[in-house]
Amino acid sequence: MYTQEQGLYIAHCEAGPLSIVGKMANRHGLIAGATGTGKTVSLQVMAESFSQVGVPCFMADMKGDLSGISQAGKMSGFIEKRMPEFGIEDPKFEACPVRFFDVYGEQGHPMRSTISQMGPDLLARLLNLNETQAGVLHIVFRVADERGLLLIDLKDLRSMLDYVAKHADEYTTKYGNVAATSVGAIQRALLALENQGAEKFFGEPSFNIMDLIQTEGGRGVMSVLAADKLMLQPKLYSTFLLWLLSELYTTLPEVGDMDLPRLVFFFDEAHRLFEDTSKALVDKIEQVIRLIRSKGVGVYFVTQSPTDIPEIILGQLGNRIQHALRAYTPKDQRAVRTAADTFRANPDFKTDEAIMNLETGEALVSFLDEKGAPNVVQRAKVLFPLSQIGAISDSERDLIIRQSRLYGQYDKMIDRESAFEVLLEQSEKEREEIEKARAEAEAAKEAAKADKEAAKEAAKAEKEEEKKAKKPGFFKKIWKAIVTAVTATLATIVGTWVSDKVTGKKTKSKTSTTGKVVKNATTAATRTATRELTRDILGNLIK
Repeated sequence: MYTQEQGLYIAHCEAGPLSIVGKMANRHGLIAGATGTGKTVSLQVMAESFSQVGVPCFMADMKGDLSGISQAGKMSGFIEKRMPEFGIEDPKFEACPVRFFDVYGEQGHPMRSTISQMGPDLLARLLNLNETQAGVLHIVFRVADERGLLLIDLKDLRSMLDYVAKHADEYTTKYGNVAATSVGAIQRALLALENQGAEKFFGEPSFNIMDLIQTEGGRGVMSVLAADKLMLQPKLYSTFLLWLLSELYTTLPEVGDMDLPRLVFFFDEAHRLFEDTSKALVDKIEQVIRLIRSKGVGVYFVTQSPTDIPEIILGQLGNRIQHALRAYTPKDQRAVRTAADTFRANPDFKTDEAIMNLETGEALVSFLDEKGAPNVVQRAKVLFPLSQIGAISDSERDLIIRQSRLYGQYDKMIDRESAFEVLLEQSEKEREEIEKARAEAEAAKEAAKADKEAAKEAAKAEKEEEKKAKKPGFFKKIWKAIVTAVTATLATIVGTWVSDKVTGKKTKSKTSTTGKVVKNATTAATRTATRELTRDILGNLIK
């Protein structure tokens, strides 16, 4: 509750009002306490006090209770009893301007991030990757950046992982080993993340972080994240809120210490942020928390015990509200003593004993003074909120969503050309080129085979022609041999007859001696001619 006299009036003790100093509100804070001790009401009182002075707030609503901040509160017997204690005579119940958000887009405006905006470090944490697998993820981001490929949603990341795995030999020598087992592990982790509904978170239009820093009618807008479903996936929840902090840190300009912060960020169930978190990431969180105050942002962790927060970060939380803690075990008792040691002691009571005896709505409160030093811890009662305590109806929520200026701005997801589409087109072209090359190779093979067969047939035909040219036909050979032999025989007979005429020899009758001689000679000549004829025929046939 903000008043001119008390400022950001949060609680009341025996010494009087306890208020947060405006210019120290960006020094961060802690609201701690066991379940049912009043942490949510303390958060609501603090948030609506900031809203009244024009400071917007972001808060996660685990059970739906914080949605009541959008409606004006009502007088009750409990409030009537507390009014005299707080010195409040006529409280003005009023609602705060509220915008509802939901990562899944069911109970508020969708809040999305792209894969590139999330970055490899936060993704590695979200996917629970080991150091080697995280290294491969860094390589994938580097390759995508070099090739100018946009990583927007999960299918883009899957495509890039597949691409890098197929070209592992090329990138291993350049960036380091890209093992198929590491790529497979990342793909399995992405599948598990998809099963948790994370595909609704990664995409466009991505959330503009400046939509958290808005005012209406001079009052800061309360951005309430519906986290009842999101809390079922604690890794996604904590990584998402850490992404918001990182975006605020990188987007907002340096402003130094202001009279009032630009934004107050309430991180409920803060212990989720540090579970299974590597030292390197804790160091990064510590750096963001330490430096983001210079951007005018105050971060308030809400958790059960201060021991849930790493000591290096706990030391930076100057404004504290500690509700009751239960000490049933030695571990619980140590947690109580640790919580007590974080306060500047009050000589009027023992801090550790007071923590265990606080009633619902009571708390140990210590805020920073004007110089940034912690005040002495006080046992106090937290004020009642002026807005409604408890959840609102679905119809009331739906009406607020529809009346918001953000209505319709993030509702429809856009799927523009990114790594998935580019690599898919490239893959199709490569497949077509491979098919074309394969078809051309088959055609060339068939053509070569046909040419070979044709050459073989031509060679065979040529050989046959050569044989025909060298060896005449069988009957032609026989006729040639016969003609040659007959010609030779006739030449012999004619030669013999001519010789007889020249020498004057006369053939006698058959009975004469000369006739016998002629007959014998003729017979011999005939036999000789027959032998010569046969020899010539056979010789020509052999040739």
